[in-house]
Amino acid sequence: MKHISAIIFGLSIILASVFLGNAYVERANPPQVISVTGLGTQNFTSDLIVWEGTFVTFNSDLQSAFEKLNNDKEVVDQYLKSKGVAASSIIFNSVQTMEQRDNKYQDGNYVGSIFRGYELSQSVQIESTDVAKIELVAREITELLNKGVQFTSSPPRYYYTKMADLKIEMISKATEDARIRAEKIAQNSGGKLGELISARMGVFQITGQNSDEAYSWGGAYNTSAKKKTASITMRLEYRVN
Repeated sequence: MKHISAIIFGLSIILASVFLGNAYVERANPPQVISVTGLGTQNFTSDLIVWEGTFVTFNSDLQSAFEKLNNDKEVVDQYLKSKGVAASSIIFNSVQTMEQRDNKYQDGNYVGSIFRGYELSQSVQIESTDVAKIELVAREITELLNKGVQFTSSPPRYYYTKMADLKIEMISKATEDARIRAEKIAQNSGGKLGELISARMGVFQITGQNSDEAYSWGGAYNTSAKKKTASITMRLEYRVN
């Protein structure tokens, strides 16, 4: 009986030594992990343009100012349609009314204001996929000045309607770029690329082509350039065998 107990005790010592030895090896040689960042970029041309302009009237009589503004609206509407802009693309926003006053001073001290009249303004917006046509309209809109309309134009804004598809393509490119980098690192270290542990997407950036725009932590989204560059990063972690 004592002989059997001694054997069992001996086996226990051996097994404990094996487990402790394996634990030490694993602790001394932890799993090797490679972290890499890949970049995906793509140039594209905007296929949607949004352009806005504002026309203004002024009169000491509110009714007269409104009638002039309404007439100007008709002139603007007919002008845009004559340039081939579809009626469904033309959006007139609500009328804005502002009372204008001149400050009055006496002996350098402000003593009140004097009513001058009413300034009424209304903006018009065009959203279209016919980018070239609306660009031409935006350049020639000063022709309305010759028609008696006091019109000011804002710079066009450019967008892309297939942004979701573009983003997926960028993620694919960035992931592939990161994988290739990881493989090279693993090969140079004498190992072999193992399973993917994690993947994290970086910030999606859109900047004007050939511009010096800085990337933003929150993501840049350029709307002033028709031709743009999209980029995104992917950070991957691989196990190395």
